[in-house]
Amino acid sequence: MIAPAPWQLHGRAYAFALKTGAAQRTAQSGAPAALGEPGGARSILMFVDYASSDVGPYRELLFIPGHYRFPDGRRYNSIGRIYVSSQDSVDNGRSNWGIPKDHADFEVEQTEAGDQVTVSLEGRPFCRLMLAHGGPALPVSSAWVPQKAVTLAQLREGQMFRYTPQAKGRLQLARLKHFWADGEHFPALQAGNWTVGGYMPAFDMTFPVSAITGI
Repeated sequence: MIAPAPWQLHGRAYAFALKTGAAQRTAQSGAPAALGEPGGARSILMFVDYASSDVGPYRELLFIPGHYRFPDGRRYNSIGRIYVSSQDSVDNGRSNWGIPKDHADFEVEQTEAGDQVTVSLEGRPFCRLMLAHGGPALPVSSAWVPQKAVTLAQLREGQMFRYTPQAKGRLQLARLKHFWADGEHFPALQAGNWTVGGYMPAFDMTFPVSAITGI
C-alpha cells in the first residue's frame, strides 16, 4: 500500500522522559553515526496504539535519544529506534518522513488502569513494559507549544527529512511500573519503577508532508 503524506491518525499513547547516560544513548540509540552524540538531558520513550491511520490500525514503540545538529545547522529531536506492527506503516514511514521503522509483533493486555506490552521479533521478546494511568484528563494541544519543540528530523539515504506533527487530545498522569529491553534491538534503559509520564486516552494527530533536502 502506498499512502503519501499527510496522514490523519487517531489513537492513544504513553510518553516518558527518561534520564539516560550519554554513552548508552549513543551506543544503543539507533541514530545514524553521522549525527554524533545526542544532546539534551533526557530521552523519550513512547508506546502508541493507533486505532486508525492512513494504513489502518497499528501499534508502535519508539525511542528518541535526544536532539542532534543536522546539516542545516539546527538541532532537532530525531527518532532513533522505532517498531510498528504494520508493514505498510514501515514502508510509508520510511519513504514519507525518513523514519527508521522496523516491523515487530506486539502483545498488549489492556485494562481500565493500564497496559502490559510485550514486543517481539520472530517470537523472541526484546522489550516489555507495564504501564499505568489515572487521574483527571486535561486538554492538551501541540499548538500551545513552540513549533520548534515538536519538530523532528531524520537522515535517510542521503536526504534530510523535517516534519512537525500536530496533535490534540486530553492528557493524564501515567507511570512506567516496569521496563525491560535487551539492549540490542531496543535500549536497555535504566527506568526506575513508577517513572512518571503522560497518557493520552484519545488523541487526533496530523503527520504532515516532510520538507526533504539532499545532503
